[in-house]
Amino acid sequence: MGIYSCLGTTLDEVRDSLYAGKSGIVSDPERKEMGFRSSLTAYVPEPDLRKELSRSQRVFMPQQAKYAYCATRDALKAAGIDQDYLNTHEVGLLYGNDSSTVPVVNSVDIMREKKDTTLCGSGAIFQSMNSTVTMNLGCIFKLKGINLTVSGACASGSHAIGLGALLIQNGLQDIVVCGGAQEVNPFAVGSFDGISAFSTREDNPAAASRPFDRDRDGLVPGGGAATVIIEDYESAVRRGAPIIAEVLGYGFSSNGDHISSPNVDGPSRSLEMAVRRSGISKSEIGYINAHATSTPVGDANEAKAIFNVFGERTVEVTSTKSQTGHEMWMAGASEVIYSILMMKNDFIAASLNFENPDEDSARLLIPGRLVHKHFDTFLSNSFGFGGTNSSLIIRNLQL
Repeated sequence: MGIYSCLGTTLDEVRDSLYAGKSGIVSDPERKEMGFRSSLTAYVPEPDLRKELSRSQRVFMPQQAKYAYCATRDALKAAGIDQDYLNTHEVGLLYGNDSSTVPVVNSVDIMREKKDTTLCGSGAIFQSMNSTVTMNLGCIFKLKGINLTVSGACASGSHAIGLGALLIQNGLQDIVVCGGAQEVNPFAVGSFDGISAFSTREDNPAAASRPFDRDRDGLVPGGGAATVIIEDYESAVRRGAPIIAEVLGYGFSSNGDHISSPNVDGPSRSLEMAVRRSGISKSEIGYINAHATSTPVGDANEAKAIFNVFGERTVEVTSTKSQTGHEMWMAGASEVIYSILMMKNDFIAASLNFENPDEDSARLLIPGRLVHKHFDTFLSNSFGFGGTNSSLIIRNLQL
């Protein structure tokens, strides 16, 4: 695993932030100057890669590709996979990404002002394409397997992991680099602000993201990148790889309904499919990492879906978005890593700011404080605009 998050840029930093209940959310005054209703955002520094990558490599990389490079570099190292191995094996790449805004804005500004497309620069097209992350990672690490961007809104990172597992289960790849990346800049989320999707609790940024709480008033945008290396079990054993966990079940569905408002049926079917494909009973799942973004309708309908599938107060449910904000295209991958870090260290991070349940969240077991608990299996939900749903069930593996 590798991660570049508002909670830290190493696994140890992120683990400690989760345990301490640290929030990565800040107020960005630039957003107010740009006319945003909300100045809230997660803070993720942009890495300086001048000592690692050549200028000819960096010129093709927008912000989210830089985040993804750092997460993937660290994940490959942790997996014991060096460049010699990548050069001689077909390692695949499935990465979630669903926007690349700044390069498009910059190019349009140049064209309008200068009336000369040549001034956009040679890197503009590769930075602006939705597949920019997989383009860059595939070329930098010289990956020779499948190379594909998964564009599924806020379920992108989760779908990437699920689809990677399916490729391995069907014998099409032995190793797949999977993950999700999200740019963190005002241009990427201005339209969200324009439809009043964001919390305006600007006086206390750390209290703004309130998944499942009765007084939630919108999400907080975040981002970064998260990478997991998934591998066929026999291949991992042959390499002597440090195996962390196992993908047991991948469930998916489409709501077939409203483009932005989620329903209950679609998420319920995704959950049920993940449990069915995992081959385990619901009672074996010791933790649920909810998609819950801190929006009124979204959280309510997910609470209904979890209740429909798991019943009343049967298993701890939290949303790490209370600490990170909504990491969007990255979230499905990062929340798998957050959950694994908790599973490996016998705790469940508090669902921050959960102070007053509403009618739906009162039926779930949502801890507002840190829980010390050993669990070996968890479920992670990710849902996205257009009604795309993904649910992953992951089991601890200790050799």
